[in-house]
Amino acid sequence: MTRVLSGIQPTGSVHLGNLLGAVRHWTVAQHDSESLFCVVDLHALTVPQDPAELRSATLQLAQMLLAVGIDPDVSTLFIQSHVPEHAELAWLVQCTASFGELSRMTQFKDKSESAEFVSAGLLTYPTLMAADILLYDIDRVPVGDDQRQHLELTRDVAIRYNHRYGKGLPNDRVFVVPEAAIPPVGARVMDLQHPTRKMSKSADSLLGTVLVLDDLDDVARKFKKAVTDTDNEVRFDPETKPGVSNLLSILAACTGRSPGELADDYQQYGPLKADTADAVVEVLRPIQARFAELSADPGGTAAILDKGAAKARSIAGPTLARAQAAIGLLPRA
Repeated sequence: MTRVLSGIQPTGSVHLGNLLGAVRHWTVAQHDSESLFCVVDLHALTVPQDPAELRSATLQLAQMLLAVGIDPDVSTLFIQSHVPEHAELAWLVQCTASFGELSRMTQFKDKSESAEFVSAGLLTYPTLMAADILLYDIDRVPVGDDQRQHLELTRDVAIRYNHRYGKGLPNDRVFVVPEAAIPPVGARVMDLQHPTRKMSKSADSLLGTVLVLDDLDDVARKFKKAVTDTDNEVRFDPETKPGVSNLLSILAACTGRSPGELADDYQQYGPLKADTADAVVEVLRPIQARFAELSADPGGTAAILDKGAAKARSIAGPTLARAQAAIGLLPRA
């Protein structure tokens, strides 16, 4: 069975775009592949964090993944910092990558230009991401366009490490060289007030963003106030009718029908907004109920995460030991 790793940062609340665009697909994929799901709290440290908020956000994100449907009896759910092999291998990867490679990363250039404080971790972030992947002998990595450059670095580092240190090992390699995989197409959820841009947790669009833990009455109100247009014709055309198309896409993701098929059911915007609101509320209701149960039992979540970390370490440990031995580090007694 193919092994797949997916990571998500504990930065802010999960919104409807995260849910319909990615996380719900993970709950299906976990039954088709050996799946590891990681809350990547170490990646969040590239920018200053409030310690209490980071701890809370990390636990809440793990509980959210469980509430959405990640099954710890089927998958492996863990916190990145609970598996120290990630940080240890990241140093070996960091010493194999070059400064030039890291400084050319598009995300580093974009984020460093606008930041008052640029941490060294922001520069070396891709080497930790590479370690995340290489630790688990991942063959194929689902990546979007924004992460493709990081995967190319992972491949380059793995090939370089194998060439330098893999001779005499099976297949003359220390690491599996991963291939890029096209992720399942999730719903492209746009801002309800600015439908030409993706939904985000931006504070300047509170009405445009639906958080998974929003009060359900507030969710319905946000959809009733969603921006459409003036001609009152319901059709799926993201270029000329972004607001209406966004509502159709969201309704389609919640009901399993296609946006074009749904468009034929409506002649006015009011019923489309109401039905989309109802569908989203019905998706969120059981998630919120399960999240409340998990929040009331943090010890239960901690036990799940401890079990997941132990399972992850059983895979990561041998990989790290192989990489350490290959590069010449003296084995531990």
